[in-house]
Amino acid sequence: MKKTLAVAAIGAALLLSGCGKKDADSTNVGGNTATALPGAPYSGQDWSLTVTKTPEGGFRMGNPDAPYKLVEYASMTCPHCRDFTKAGAPVLKEQYVKTGKVSWEYRTFVLNPLDVAASLVARCQGPETFFPFVEQLFATQGDWVGKFNSVDEKTLQSLGALPQHEQFIQLVTLSGLEDFFKAHGVPGERIKACLSDKGALDQLLKIRDHGANTDKIDGTPNFLINGEKQEGVYDWPGLETKLREKVR
Repeated sequence: MKKTLAVAAIGAALLLSGCGKKDADSTNVGGNTATALPGAPYSGQDWSLTVTKTPEGGFRMGNPDAPYKLVEYASMTCPHCRDFTKAGAPVLKEQYVKTGKVSWEYRTFVLNPLDVAASLVARCQGPETFFPFVEQLFATQGDWVGKFNSVDEKTLQSLGALPQHEQFIQLVTLSGLEDFFKAHGVPGERIKACLSDKGALDQLLKIRDHGANTDKIDGTPNFLINGEKQEGVYDWPGLETKLREKVR
């Protein structure tokens, strides 16, 4: 993202973190690279329909007692995270989460104020709609990030005089995210309420702090399997390799 807006309570650290650990043109976005797991088609409970909020503040899809617990740290404005979701989410849900063998927890690792604003509204709607919102935000990321990048510097600088929640409201408006969320059933007053929720903002920053200081997250996306950080894994082909080594 070529523009950032300093929001005092968020802190400079948000504006300095990078997305991913490699160049964008090296990210594999060629679609599903996985092969089907062996055995007959799964006919049991569909665990991909079970989504809950975790004590750590993430949203977990799947069996809470799954033997393999995947945690993804990701940013709504990160193109590598978008590419991971495009290539991997369908296979991850169908072949790993659905069967109950893997649970998938998404923890929002915010990188900038626009990221915070988008995340506040998406998370505010609760577990049932969180993953669909993430997929749609990634699918349209080029539109709303592109629109934000076209805003002139003078307009962005003028937002600094506004109260924090009003800055977030303006970010959502300037980026076109207000129209996006309204089109997906979130009323304008609900959007404003989500962006004004200080407790929700504090939780976002707590997730980021835990990720950076405890889980040693240094870019997005980053992945943990059963609490172990998957070093050097930043895309679906890399994660798929790790999962196939473990899940039988």
